[in-house]
Amino acid sequence: MTKTSKIATIPLLGLGIALMAGTAFAGPKMTFGPNDEGALQLDYKGQFQMTLRDTGSGENNSDSTMNFNFRRNRLALMGKYGDNMSLYVQTEYISDANITPFDVADTNQGSEFQLLDAVMRFKVNDAFRINVGKFKYNLSRENLEACEMPLTLDRSLFIRAPYTTTRDTGVAVWGNLFDDMFQYRVDAMEGRKAVSGETAPASNFRYSARAHVTLLDPENDYGYKGTYLGKKKVATIGAAYQFEPEVAYGDTLTRTDKKDYKAWTVDGFVEYPLEGIGTVTASAAYEKIDLEDAYLGGPGADPLTSGINGQKNGYYVKGGYMLPNLPLQLFVRYERWRFAELNGVFDQRIDWYGGGFNYYLRGQNLKLTFEANSTGFNKAGGTETTEDFMTYITQLQLIF
Repeated sequence: MTKTSKIATIPLLGLGIALMAGTAFAGPKMTFGPNDEGALQLDYKGQFQMTLRDTGSGENNSDSTMNFNFRRNRLALMGKYGDNMSLYVQTEYISDANITPFDVADTNQGSEFQLLDAVMRFKVNDAFRINVGKFKYNLSRENLEACEMPLTLDRSLFIRAPYTTTRDTGVAVWGNLFDDMFQYRVDAMEGRKAVSGETAPASNFRYSARAHVTLLDPENDYGYKGTYLGKKKVATIGAAYQFEPEVAYGDTLTRTDKKDYKAWTVDGFVEYPLEGIGTVTASAAYEKIDLEDAYLGGPGADPLTSGINGQKNGYYVKGGYMLPNLPLQLFVRYERWRFAELNGVFDQRIDWYGGGFNYYLRGQNLKLTFEANSTGFNKAGGTETTEDFMTYITQLQLIF
């Protein structure tokens, strides 16, 4: 047996044993108010992973690397009072995330506990809703897809906007029109966190606008899903634009050459169940992040304008097929991204391939996922390795 086949087989055997344990699914719920108008529910969401990469360790960083960790480990509190007011609060604990998208950390990254979401939601009617707090901003569909309901193992590693995470803090107005065929969203968010003039030329809000048209069954929630497991017929086309003025200096040493941030994206999603044949899913998107070439500022360039979350453009395509009489879903994914500068290499291109399966034991509440993916670099050199590598991930997801 080859080294690669051993790496691919070990995680399937290891985490597969955990499926023998039984469990139930219903987060504790309490009601309150004169007529039980209020409700609170507590949920747990966990994604336990075994990750193997064919490089990154050993004397020359050329040996395989093995890691157990929680990709996500969350407690979520959901509440509502009547039909027009609700809240969502979610915490997250992550530990030992030592295998990064491009390399293996040289020291243990330790653990992190954070308040991931804290959003108050107000519904005037279906066409006018308001979200206030910390939640997902309105740019890419991929980021807005539920983390526990993707088609592939996870969202793209490369879609995140600069100066923020997958969430931001602010206010969003959104709603559905024309019998849920059209959805609009606009938001004003923090963007780059408020810092002094020594670091950034100004402190401004980041503005986003997103819209989609869905032609079959509606996608009328604030978030999307990467797959509906054949329970809906969906065909949605979306687009978004995001802008933050004077987000960075072109030269931080002299505090000159103010740069704006602009981003835009287009995306499409189709899922269609075929009786007796199975369910097919396809999704694609293109995204461009523009920081007006701030990365070319030499020694004075803001380091956050380059790298994996800096100036870039790229796309992904992904597809899936779910068997008609077996809860097994096969998937493939391809991405190509061009980074303005990545680990000391200018105009670096990444080609990322992946494929695997989801096996649904109790829908999304208990599923086993395996994915093998390849990361390839167009140019050698730089401050980190630019040798192509393979990563194998087995994940057990539990929602309780």
